[in-house]
Amino acid sequence: MRPQFSLRQSLVALLFAAIVLPAAAQNLPAGLQPIPEPPPPPPGMADDSALEPQVTIKKRGEDRVEEYRVNGKLYMVKVTPSHGTPYYLVDPKGDGGFVHEDLGIGDKGISVPMWVIGTF
Repeated sequence: MRPQFSLRQSLVALLFAAIVLPAAAQNLPAGLQPIPEPPPPPPGMADDSALEPQVTIKKRGEDRVEEYRVNGKLYMVKVTPSHGTPYYLVDPKGDGGFVHEDLGIGDKGISVPMWVIGTF
């Protein structure tokens, strides 16, 4: 039993061959060389691992305090008391002024993503 092709399938195959075959038959110019490796990034440009937060965990009495830093700058503190729910102190503007944030279940506040795009 022979497979039967529709007119549409035949036209698609013919169109494909008309595009691919001339492209494959092109002669490449002589003396081509591979592209050189890109130069290393300039000093001061950080890789992705530098953007990962560094977390320092400390015990203050019965409380557990986690300090989150990026590039050595403290931006968030999570305090987990021995009894109760954890709470966060966040520096929303990056000026060292920390604000108390409750990130519990049923929190009605809106947390807007804030990333530092560039500093001057």
